[in-house]
Amino acid sequence: MHVVPIASGKGGVGKSLVAANLSIALAQAGKSVVLADLDLGGSNIHTILGLSSVPKGIGTFLASAGGSFEDIVVETDYNGMRFLPGDSEVPGMANLPASQKKMLMRRLLALDADYLVVDLGAGTNFNTLDFFLMSGGGIIVTAPTLTATLNAYLFLKNAAFRVMSATFKRKSPAAEYVDSLKRQESSLQRVYIPKLLDEVGKIDPESRAAYERQIAGFHPRLILNMLDNPKDGAKAGKIRRSCGEYLGIEMEHLGIIYRDHLQDIALASRLPIIIYKPDSILAQAIYRIADKVLQHEGEDSKPVGLDDFDESFEEAGIEAQVDFDEKVKSLEDLLRGGVLTEGDLVETIRSQQYEITTLRKENQLIKSKLVRAMSEGFKA
Repeated sequence: MHVVPIASGKGGVGKSLVAANLSIALAQAGKSVVLADLDLGGSNIHTILGLSSVPKGIGTFLASAGGSFEDIVVETDYNGMRFLPGDSEVPGMANLPASQKKMLMRRLLALDADYLVVDLGAGTNFNTLDFFLMSGGGIIVTAPTLTATLNAYLFLKNAAFRVMSATFKRKSPAAEYVDSLKRQESSLQRVYIPKLLDEVGKIDPESRAAYERQIAGFHPRLILNMLDNPKDGAKAGKIRRSCGEYLGIEMEHLGIIYRDHLQDIALASRLPIIIYKPDSILAQAIYRIADKVLQHEGEDSKPVGLDDFDESFEEAGIEAQVDFDEKVKSLEDLLRGGVLTEGDLVETIRSQQYEITTLRKENQLIKSKLVRAMSEGFKA
């Protein structure tokens, strides 16, 4: 079974929409798929699938004394796809104890399916990181805004430190060195993992070698969602460079998805976008990403060369331009056909300008905070 965890550094970037639609696309390709809602404490993916209510899910299973795990896996209206609800109405599910977390992982990995797609909660708590690390090729979904890209990077940084804490033996020189950095919170925030590993290599070469063996199989995959124009796609390259330089992690680009008002209509209709409008630009982007996921079958243990990563980013750049051209052409067709009036077009442009203005203000605020924090750091 191929495990596909899907996470995001922050909420509101379309992670659950990607998880739901990608699962259906994989099922339509003839694969058996289980989509698990592990956004415990905020489960809502059943609404995207058009399920009005779920009688029980992971929450009720963990809260009850017994019962079969398979009993909470429900059939969906989409051939080949089953759904494992999260059940957010059970209190305390967002903070699972280690014993329950390990048991849940075992149950998930024992499911009979070609693909297990795991929709994770936003943020970087240990449960989310550990479920993300069930696979070396987890997907991180982000958007081109500064806060979203920064949080995607911080998510992967926390994942790398999680691997480190699981690899370094307790009371080893490496573990004690990292603990000393944790006690100086500002030091840990500024540290670059390659430099940290150089220091670890001097005092505990065995621990450094163990970490490098583990992290060698960690190649997260990126999806850049909510693009407005091809220039937004450049943000993916910045995330990749930061991860390579500061974390020592190489990542692959699975593709881009443009912002589309049809998504809101599909949600209101309680239908996934690839069912509501399969020929839309957004749906076609999902199908393209599904094809890339399918191409990785049988390659889980195969070493990936740097050329493969380079090619994935170049391909995503081409896709961003092609989809944008198609988006413009669709607007022109709607104008010519009388479906879209000039007034509608003006309103669309105004809406986008408002969003751009809001994002600029957000960027200016964050930049001012960064400048203030840096100046205070220099004074200290």
